[in-house]
Amino acid sequence: MTERPLSSAADPLVRGGRSAALGTAFVRGGVAAGLGLGAVAVLVMAAWIGSPYPDSGPGGALHTAAGLWLLAHGADLVRGDTLSGAPAPLGVSPLLLMVLPGWLAHRAARDTLESDEDGPKPSIGGAVAAVTAGYLLVAAGVVVYAASGPLSPDPLTTALWPPAVVVASAALGVWTAVGRPLPEREHAAAALRAAVPALLALLGGGAVLIGVSLGWHASATRESFTNLAGDWPGRVSLLLLAVTLLPNAAVWGAAYGLGPGFALGTGAVATPLEFTGTAAVPPFPLLAALPPEGPGSWPQWAAAVVPLAAALAPGWSVGRAARLWKAREAALTVLVAAGLCGAAMAVLAAVAGGPLGSGRLAEFGPVWWRTGAAAVLWSVVVGVPTALGVRLWARRGLTPRPRPAAPAGASAPPGSVPPGSVPAPGRGTVPEPLPGEAAGRRKSEMEDDDDSGFEPYDYLPAAWEPAPPPPPSTPPLPSTPPQPPPPAAPPMPETPPESQAQPPPPPPPERPAPFA
Repeated sequence: MTERPLSSAADPLVRGGRSAALGTAFVRGGVAAGLGLGAVAVLVMAAWIGSPYPDSGPGGALHTAAGLWLLAHGADLVRGDTLSGAPAPLGVSPLLLMVLPGWLAHRAARDTLESDEDGPKPSIGGAVAAVTAGYLLVAAGVVVYAASGPLSPDPLTTALWPPAVVVASAALGVWTAVGRPLPEREHAAAALRAAVPALLALLGGGAVLIGVSLGWHASATRESFTNLAGDWPGRVSLLLLAVTLLPNAAVWGAAYGLGPGFALGTGAVATPLEFTGTAAVPPFPLLAALPPEGPGSWPQWAAAVVPLAAALAPGWSVGRAARLWKAREAALTVLVAAGLCGAAMAVLAAVAGGPLGSGRLAEFGPVWWRTGAAAVLWSVVVGVPTALGVRLWARRGLTPRPRPAAPAGASAPPGSVPPGSVPAPGRGTVPEPLPGEAAGRRKSEMEDDDDSGFEPYDYLPAAWEPAPPPPPSTPPLPSTPPQPPPPAAPPMPETPPESQAQPPPPPPPERPAPFA
């Protein structure tokens, strides 16, 4: 006997149906949440073990890990055991720490649709919903556990930010699994492609500003680092915290270059034009690289290079794609790209800032709506003229398409132009395409008043060359009356054998000569 191989795909009881696939996605979401929580717990326990003077036991360290895991999802934490007795909120989420749970939820949703197992797979919406449900079930247990610790989660932000982060990450994972498709509309896809480099340019420019400022204030940064941590375990923990906050600093730098700046406590705002108010800055290495108080000077004004360069990116991208578009379509595409970039910057500014305590520390970081509005304004003011200019430059190699020559004697229709010429802007009619041209030419190119009838120079003659002559036609043969058959020739006499080898003379064309 031969043994039958065990195959879960061949067994209908094990294989299941779509409900089994949804259950697998649910489990994947829960496992993703558990992996992220375990990674944060390992880091916190390692810092607790290495600390020479721990404030609490292992239970307090685990409660702290649960609170930090929720903080990594955007939820605010509230510390109750303060010196004043008033609860102190903590709402600055480390953006680098948020990458871990987002990537885990993204991978769980992607693997749900990319699995090699035979059988039905869940739909796109079902995969996102199942992964999110499994993830949030674990998150609900963590919220209950962290509520009894020193850092309890805030109910409002906990109900808002963690579900939004998980749903967005799972949706990106499903989008990756189906091949990252772009919108079918050409203009929407171009706007999406233009918003991404603009956002990356803003964040990269903000990171450059922070790096330059840290190098400028290197001594103050070093002094702040050594004063906060005297032993090596403390220095390592402080260094890890500073590294996780580097993306936050990049968002702050981008908001500073855009113009709105960021708040450093209630009533204190740092902008390129002026540093107003008195900053309530806690001792931290990244905060040692702040601009000086008072009116700004040329080093602060130079930060405007960041949004200027970022606003050129969508204009350049849309201008290259709008070679055959109308000018209005190119401008509207830049507006959509500016809106997408502004919305992304507003979300990042909302997560990168928040309260660091009560009182004067209740406002810390960039204001989200001002940052988003400034990003939209820069992208529109600089991006639209850039897109139109790049579009005109890309069209410089196009040449007008001549009209076909009208047949002789035909009357020209009203409003038409002579063959080989181009109607003036706003006048005349649009010429019809030539017989050999491509049939799928865009309708917007045919209806454009400014640049109607353009074709590459290599395929058609220029405007000053004569139009090609029509193909020659074969004239019909004239009709002739039927000719009578020629008269029959008389019989030939017999010839001697010597003359039989030679052919007889041909008969005359009209009348044969009498036989002699």
